[in-house]
Amino acid sequence: MQRLSRGPASVTELAEPFEMALPSFLQHLKVLEMSGLVRSKKSGRVRTCEIAPEQLAVAEHWIGKQREIWAGRLDRMEDVINKLRAGAAPDGQSRR
Repeated sequence: MQRLSRGPASVTELAEPFEMALPSFLQHLKVLEMSGLVRSKKSGRVRTCEIAPEQLAVAEHWIGKQREIWAGRLDRMEDVINKLRAGAAPDGQSRR
């Protein structure tokens, strides 16, 4: 994905930095295509891939929502930990 953010690239170019067989790399690429994050087209013997920005926006929105959920959970957990450190039960009652 990082390489594709600079523009379209051939499958061979995308696979080059990775130490895996091309068929294994193609399986990873297929997952990205099935998710709609990447699209490819074949011209002769060369398959070129590019980012599908509209689907990337959908993924970004979902990730943002997940970040909000987890930030809230972590804030609540921090509150509980701080109360426990201060000697109070998480419900505000004294533990003595």
